[in-house]
Amino acid sequence: MNNNAEAFDYLIVGAGFAGSVLAERLASQLHKRVLIIDRRPHIGGNAYDAPNEDGVLIHRYGPHIFHTNSQIVWDYLSQFTSWRPYEHRVQAALPDGQRVPFPINRTTLNQLFGTDLKTNDDAAAFLAARAEPMKDVKSSEDAIVSTVGRELYELFFRGYTRKQWGLDPSELDRSVAARVPARVNTDDRYFTDTFQAIPLRGYTALFESMLSHPNITVRTGVDFEAARRKTAYSALIYTGPIDAFFDYRFGHLPYRSLEFRHQTLKQPWFQSVGTVNVPDEAVPYTRVTEHKHLTGQICDNTTITFEYPCSQGEPYYPIPRAENQAIFKRYDTLADATPDTFFVGRLANYRYYNMDQVVGQALAMFRRIEAGEV
Repeated sequence: MNNNAEAFDYLIVGAGFAGSVLAERLASQLHKRVLIIDRRPHIGGNAYDAPNEDGVLIHRYGPHIFHTNSQIVWDYLSQFTSWRPYEHRVQAALPDGQRVPFPINRTTLNQLFGTDLKTNDDAAAFLAARAEPMKDVKSSEDAIVSTVGRELYELFFRGYTRKQWGLDPSELDRSVAARVPARVNTDDRYFTDTFQAIPLRGYTALFESMLSHPNITVRTGVDFEAARRKTAYSALIYTGPIDAFFDYRFGHLPYRSLEFRHQTLKQPWFQSVGTVNVPDEAVPYTRVTEHKHLTGQICDNTTITFEYPCSQGEPYYPIPRAENQAIFKRYDTLADATPDTFFVGRLANYRYYNMDQVVGQALAMFRRIEAGEV
C-alpha cells in the first residue's frame, strides 16, 4: 500500500444486502467513512434489477420476493423504499400437462387424485396414508418420503432436486426438504410470512437509497485485491466466498450455480403465476419466471426467465452436505482468528439465507460492533 492510499474506517467487500446494510449503519449511526466495493458492475448483489433492452423490468439473477416475519427487518428496510404488496404463487408443470399449486396443498391433492378432500383433517389423513415414516431421517429423500410418500416425492421432488443440486435427494441433508413443506389447507401462496412485498421502485432503487449517505463511497467493477492494495482502512467487512478469502487453503467449497436465459415475448402475459416449476428431469431447466407478476409493470411485452442449474459459474447455493460443512468449519476457524475482519452473509458463512435473514444478520453484526463486542 502506498503512502497516498485513500483512508477509510471500513472497507466493505460486496454491495449486496449484507454489505449495504452494514455500510449504511456504520455511516449513519457511527459516522464512519466507508468504502464499499463490488466486482460486478452494479450494486444490489443477486437482488439487482433493471429494465432490459425491451424496457421490461427484470430480476437479473432470478426472482427475489421479499418476505419476513421480522418487524425489525421490515421497519429497517422501509426507511429506504415504499413497497408493492405481492404474494408469490408457484405452480408445478407436470409431464402430463397439468399445472398444480406448489408447495403441495389440498387443492393439489384433489386435482391430482380426483379426490374431494374438504377439510385440513381430510388432507392430513390422505397424506398420512401415503407417508412412509422412518425412525432415522437423514437425507432429503427420507424427509419427503416420510411425510408425503414416494409417489409425490417422485412426481415433485426427485427430478427437480437432481437438476437443482446435481445430486440425488438421498445425498443431500434433510434441511433442503424442510424449505418446502407440504400443506393440508388450500393456501396457494409460496410464502406465509407476515410481510410479503417487492420494493415499489425495484431493488436497485432501494440499494441506491441505502448507500446514498455522504460517508459512503461506492465503487463497482472493482477487484478486492486491487482495492485492498490501494486503500487504507481500519477494519474489513467481507461478504464474498470465505474459501476465496483464504486462497482456498483447504480446497474449494462446492456451490451450485445458475444460468439465466431471458426471453422477451411480444404478448402481454405468458403464464398465470409468477413462477412455474418444472420437476421433470427430462427438461433441463428448473423453473420459468415471468417478471411482470412480481414488479407490477404494465407494458405490451413480457419477459420470462429460464433457470438452468450448473456446477460452474457464480456461487449461488452452498451444497448442504456434512463433508462440505467440515471444510467450512476449518475456514470459519481461520476467520475467527483474523483480526479486524468480519465475515457476513451467505457466501462468507457458507449457508443459504433468505434476504431477510441476511439483513437480520447484518443488523446483529452492527449491534455487536456498536457495543464494542467484536
